Amino acid sequence: MASDYDNNLLKYGILSFRSGDFDSARSFIERALDTADDYQTRAEAYFYLSELTDDPAKKRNYLEEVLAIDMTNAKARRSLAILDGKLNPEEIVDPDRMPAPAPGMVNANADRFTCSKCGGRMVYAPDGVALVCEYCQRTQSMANGKTAGEQDFFVAMASGKGHRKPVAMQTFQCKGCGAEFILGAIEISATCAYCGSAHILRQSRELAAPDSILPLGFDQREASRRLVAWVEKHHIEPEGKVEAPRGLYLPVWTFNILGSIPWNGMVIKNKRLVPVSGTEVLSFNDLVVPASRKLTSLLVKVLPEFNFSVVAPYDARFLAGWPAEVYETAMSDAALEARRLAVEEVRRTIHSLHGYIQGLQYTSTAIAVDTFKLVLVPLWVTEYLSGGVTYRVVINGVTGAVHGETPNYGLLDWLEDLFDPDNGR
Repeated sequence: MASDYDNNLLKYGILSFRSGDFDSARSFIERALDTADDYQTRAEAYFYLSELTDDPAKKRNYLEEVLAIDMTNAKARRSLAILDGKLNPEEIVDPDRMPAPAPGMVNANADRFTCSKCGGRMVYAPDGVALVCEYCQRTQSMANGKTAGEQDFFVAMASGKGHRKPVAMQTFQCKGCGAEFILGAIEISATCAYCGSAHILRQSRELAAPDSILPLGFDQREASRRLVAWVEKHHIEPEGKVEAPRGLYLPVWTFNILGSIPWNGMVIKNKRLVPVSGTEVLSFNDLVVPASRKLTSLLVKVLPEFNFSVVAPYDARFLAGWPAEVYETAMSDAALEARRLAVEEVRRTIHSLHGYIQGLQYTSTAIAVDTFKLVLVPLWVTEYLSGGVTYRVVINGVTGAVHGETPNYGLLDWLEDLFDPDNGR
């Protein structure tokens, strides 16, 4: 039977620690650990023992014991990040006094990618390996020896990096629809990937630099071929000429989430309601949250097709000649959405494994975002007119799968999209 003896010892130990009597604190906390009859007390005791030692090896052992019990323990994760040199204590933010936001417009050094042979503009060739001159066709390798990585979510939030946009990047804004894009090189004109309007150059602003990118996998000619095949497959007769697909990179956040969700409820067995309970352990890798609010309905179909395990490290040269939309959703907001999606998925899993559970209750306090990254994914977008209505079409820039709005989109179209392995290709 659980008692308060261990908790009282721990309480006295913490009070002694805070008053500066470290010898008494260590004595009380070690006794609390010896008599602890619950995991929470043990985790708290190990954490304060880590605070009472200056030996890095012992401190690490204590902190790892805490995380073995509670992998989402914020205090232990912070201390371990400091111990590993990932977090500077001076950078830890006070949540009640967040740093002032940076000015909206700042100066930035943007590269202009020009051909060393003829001086022409170099643009990214959608083969994933080179820049190519628009005039003399000279190529320049994209290899840089870097590897794509993820950022520690806890460190980013603790240091304030998750609350602001830290890197000056050149941007431009579309005159037609107002969409805003990252400018990978100093350009004087371009075409909006959404509406086809010319854009105007803006000054630089602070943005979170992308961590990685999935390079475009094919050119506009191939994108047009796939579009034509999709139109013919769906027996669509557009009014007038369909604009050629326009390439762009769309920002998305991906999150790795781990933890557990205790739950309880009632199920019907032998015509009686009986209580059930359990704990679902969760581990999500690359849970995707769009950072743009455009193309929402089509992104639901497109984003699951990308393989985020093969992303390349971000390099501004990938954006040479190709626009990348500026993200609209901050990382901290996207993380909340990722947690919600994870919890919803676990809720569906509980129902699928145990049948319909009446009065299902659960808590999500024991789940945490582990790592995150901002990824640019490639799309080809266009639209067509039918019956006086404009419909949008999106082509996956890696797989070539086509997804679009169609007139009178019905159940048969939905089933065809769902079960067609070629998906319009």
